[in-house]
Amino acid sequence: MNRILSATTLGLALLGAGFATFTPSPAEAATRRVARPNEGGGTTASVLKARQGPQGGAYVRGRVIKTDGEGNAAVATGAALRGPNGASAARAGMTARSADGTVQHASGLHAEGSKGSVASNGSASRSADGAITQSRTTTATSASSGNSVQTAGSYNQGSGRTRTTTCYDAAGATIACPARP
Repeated sequence: MNRILSATTLGLALLGAGFATFTPSPAEAATRRVARPNEGGGTTASVLKARQGPQGGAYVRGRVIKTDGEGNAAVATGAALRGPNGASAARAGMTARSADGTVQHASGLHAEGSKGSVASNGSASRSADGAITQSRTTTATSASSGNSVQTAGSYNQGSGRTRTTTCYDAAGATIACPARP
């Protein structure tokens, strides 16, 4: 678990550094790549890309991959963008594979603009014996009414797939969800 947290932290730090120190001038793009041996007997490699458009939109995205000499590997990715109209979005994800075959993944996103916002986060894992579990929760909120809809889904091999959808008013009280067109 510490390996996962450090990979995610490293990825988010890379993105933060990208906004603070790696902003290209208008209508430019820039890329920075680094690869080096690490203390674990593996390699750490990163790439950071940034672009700024002529109307003020910009994005930065990055990826960090870390391996060790024992067959473990982790990758953390992230991206953030800002549109010229003020809309923004950010995403971060992490996947780690251990030498015993276990895999853990976590990711999330948040976006907002003049019509509202959406946020989603989830995780998935595979155990050494191949058992898979997955879950994700997504919430969308209307800017005009403040009402929101939340969908939660999960999967595991023993019980299969489940999904629930709940709607809320601006005060957080449960309301009936509107009919789908």
